[in-house]
Amino acid sequence: MEVKIRNRSHLMRFLALLMFLTLVWAYAQLEWGAPQSARQKAVQARGSVVSADGRVLATSVDGKRVYPQGTLAGQLLGMMGATEGLEGLEHAYDGPLTAGRTLKLTIDTGIQAAAEAALARTIPEHQGEYGAAVVLETRTGRVLAAASYPPFDPGTWRTYSEGARRNRAFLDRFEPGSTVKALVVAAALNEGLTTPDTLYSTPMSRFVGGRWGSRIGDSVAHPKTLTTQGVLQYSSNVGMTHIVEHFPKERMRGYLEQYGFGRDIPLPTVVAASGQLQPLSRWSELVRATNAFGQGMSSTTLQLAAAFNVLANDGRYVSPRLVEGEAGQERRDVLRPEVARTTRTMLQTVVQRIAGNAGIKGYDLAGKTGTAQVVVDGRYSSSIYDSVFAGFFPVDSPRITIAVMVHGAKVKYHGSQLAAPIFRSISADVLSSWGVVPPTSGDNE
Repeated sequence: MEVKIRNRSHLMRFLALLMFLTLVWAYAQLEWGAPQSARQKAVQARGSVVSADGRVLATSVDGKRVYPQGTLAGQLLGMMGATEGLEGLEHAYDGPLTAGRTLKLTIDTGIQAAAEAALARTIPEHQGEYGAAVVLETRTGRVLAAASYPPFDPGTWRTYSEGARRNRAFLDRFEPGSTVKALVVAAALNEGLTTPDTLYSTPMSRFVGGRWGSRIGDSVAHPKTLTTQGVLQYSSNVGMTHIVEHFPKERMRGYLEQYGFGRDIPLPTVVAASGQLQPLSRWSELVRATNAFGQGMSSTTLQLAAAFNVLANDGRYVSPRLVEGEAGQERRDVLRPEVARTTRTMLQTVVQRIAGNAGIKGYDLAGKTGTAQVVVDGRYSSSIYDSVFAGFFPVDSPRITIAVMVHGAKVKYHGSQLAAPIFRSISADVLSSWGVVPPTSGDNE
């Protein structure tokens, strides 16, 4: 009798467990997903994402979401869950895509591939952790490439870490470092505070800020006096402290804001981070000096590209746009056209100085490097750096503006050693695709 009762008890427990698991399965189907046929119909009707040059980046086939170009623009596209977008454009434009609309991007797949290849080829060589590059069409602000490294394939998104899925070109904030010197010099020229040939006393260090100040130093050996052109060429922090010494703080901060720092980029629907500027109430003499060389502020790669595009676009800010036909683009005049052109010529000389890393023989490229210490636990690290470069070409009438950032490189991490060669590589591929032949008399090496 006891055996029968024990066996019946086991059977009842088994049946109860079976019923419980059945209920859990049924609830999961209701809560987490529609029936298979409904899911297939939803995905099948979903609109495609296409590039400006007509390549299909995302589409639906046999009830599945597929990405024909593999990792190309993977972080930008994001990925799909069972019936809806989870990240990236798939999430941002879930409504229109679900309604069957085709989403046409400004992305040029050739330039996007060139940017991704340059990052993938260079960052591992320098033992970097991750990086990003943005390419803008100068006059229109169209985003021709928004590349992040490491690569990511949306079709197999579950096999990737959260970091690999991250759209670093739009989301990662960093201190832009010495790239900002070019923008501040342009603002000072615009205000009549300096000229390309104004001479400054430039020892290797200088104390700035009075009682609560600090000693500002340079890392690259240079002459004891430098012109404004020389300050950019040698990337002198000390020289920048002189250039901004009489720059009213509200005016200087205002220029940085007009370049796009510290404010949202008006990209409809798409998630893009906003870099930061310290509030005007905290702009001491020291803060003004450190902001002049890109320390104590932050940017994204997209924001940095848009800021440098002001120099390329004859002094006019044009907000980036990613989806063809969308309204809401901002335009504003920041610099006088002649000031932007003068600054471009000065930055061409900067590139010529590091021609082996950023320049291409026979072509007129311009830009500025940056090597920024990374803040760790509230203090600047002495071992972790962001390598940065921003520039454009051709100098006389720019068509393309590029910004590059690489984080955490262990080998040759300076902007001139790492970010600049990535800029050069992307530029070379773009020039090659244009079929541009260098002037016979040109020699910019």
